[in-house]
Order: sequence, then structure tokens, then C-alpha cells
Amino acid sequence: MSQSRRLKQLLLIFFMLVTGPASVMAQKNLKGKDQLITITTPQGTLKLVLFDDTPQHKANFLKLAREGFYNGTTFHRIVQGFMIQGGDPNSKTGDRNNIGTGNPGYTIPAEILPKYKHVRGAVAAARMGDHMNPKKESSGSQFYIVENHRGTPMLDEAYTVFGQVVDGLDVIDKIASQPKGARDRPISDITMEVKVEEMKKKKIAKKYKYTY
Repeated sequence: MSQSRRLKQLLLIFFMLVTGPASVMAQKNLKGKDQLITITTPQGTLKLVLFDDTPQHKANFLKLAREGFYNGTTFHRIVQGFMIQGGDPNSKTGDRNNIGTGNPGYTIPAEILPKYKHVRGAVAAARMGDHMNPKKESSGSQFYIVENHRGTPMLDEAYTVFGQVVDGLDVIDKIASQPKGARDRPISDITMEVKVEEMKKKKIAKKYKYTY
């Protein structure tokens, strides 16, 4: 082994020794509360945490959830090996021809941060295409969750990722695998009920092995 390679290995070990315990200590010393979001579907339950540094998306989702906006809406588009999409108020009406175009009447400015990737379980905002929406503004309510186990890196830095599923990744798979028809619509409605719960960050980190 060359001297330079040996030096690199020693520096790597030193870095791990220094930063590892500090990271663990930071998790143990977490202060304050966060909001744990529960999405209940016929296929099971998902638990989400939303990011503080996408504040407009977080505040909007929490507002809609607390108002009951999402209750009775569906995951109206499912693509196995890709993602599941929901949050359209039109999906409450039962008119399948109108699903996919609904919103609460406003958009949200993009909060695209390069550090947030489209990993498995990432929660991101749906939006209109670039030709109609060059500022990449997000839908006021529609969102999608990455199902692909390897992630969908082709979407990185193109859509706002604003949260992460911390429990129920297998449920995403179950939803994505449901029988579907035209336009990736599930044949049977996949309805959701959304609840917000205040919980200490330390408890979320410990219970769901989530790193803040």
C-alpha cells in the first residue's frame, strides 16, 4: 500500500470517529416538536415528516391536512417502479374524467433544494410542465411519493421535495401495484385520510430511526 493511500485511509477513519459520535449526540439532544403526518389508505398507513427548510410547502400541507382537505381524496395516479400521486380535490367527486386537474386555486413558489433527492419515500409537489410553468411553481395540493427503490434521480432539482416517508415504505409498494386502467388510474379508488400529530423530535427520531 502506498503512503498516500494509507494516509487517506487514516484520515477517513479519523473523520468517522470525529463526526459519527457528534451526529449521534445531535440526535440525542434534539429539542422541540415536529408534526408527524399519518396517511391512512386501504392498503395500509404511511407516516411522513416534512422539512423545515421548505417552509411554504410544509405550512401549506399542514394547513390543508388540518382542515380535512385531503380526507376522501385519492391516490389517482400510480406507476409501479416510479411513484404514486394524490391530493386532487376533484378525486372526491367520482368523475374520473376530471381527476388530475384539480387544485385549491393557487400554486406555491418552488423551494427546490439540491440536497433533497428523489429517494425512495421522498414526498414532492406535483406541478405543471416547464412550458406552461417556467418558474416550476408547485400545485397547491397535489403531491407524489417516490416508489422506486433506487429513487428517481431524473427528477432531482426539477420538482420541490418537501418531506420523507419514515414508516410504511411497503405500503407505497402495495399502492403502486394495484390494478389500473387508462392514464394510470387505479381501477378501485385508493382513498386517503390524513391526520397531523404533534410529537417531540427526539421521539420521532428514535421511533422511526429518522435523522434530522
